[in-house]
Amino acid sequence: MAATKKATASTKGLEDLFLDGLKDIYYAEKKILKALPKMAKGADDEQLTAAFEKHRAETEGQVERLEEIFDIIGAPARGKTCPAIDGILEEGTEILEEYKGSPSLDAGLVGAAQAVEHYEIARYGTLIAWATSLGKDDVVELLNATLEEEKATDEALTSLGEAGVNDRAAEQKAA
Repeated sequence: MAATKKATASTKGLEDLFLDGLKDIYYAEKKILKALPKMAKGADDEQLTAAFEKHRAETEGQVERLEEIFDIIGAPARGKTCPAIDGILEEGTEILEEYKGSPSLDAGLVGAAQAVEHYEIARYGTLIAWATSLGKDDVVELLNATLEEEKATDEALTSLGEAGVNDRAAEQKAA
């Protein structure tokens, strides 16, 4: 059976996979740009609101970096629907709706935002590995800059949760 699979395998290679991954994360970053203002507006904690606003500005720069990468590799900057980020963002929307006015809202928003960050960290890490294998050192540098921002945002969100957001949520009596 393995021989059959090999014989009918697509001619697509790592270069194609890399381009598909770029399209995926480009779509994701554009969707995240639309979601961040809603999350900032919905948050009760001022520091959390500020964190979402800061990350929106960073995300704009990340989109610009991705557009630079598309330019470097000679491909149009186009997204490809990413069901994973659509689902993660939908969960964030549900938290905004279901926990509005609750002390648990901010803790839920931190968790939803970290799910986004973890997805991005995984995607950028993979793209860096592929770009390295393909010898795209100029692209690796740009992707790594974004990866470091995503890790810093994840750490900032953890700090916000530990600095009181989670404790305020825990003080609420179960309904």
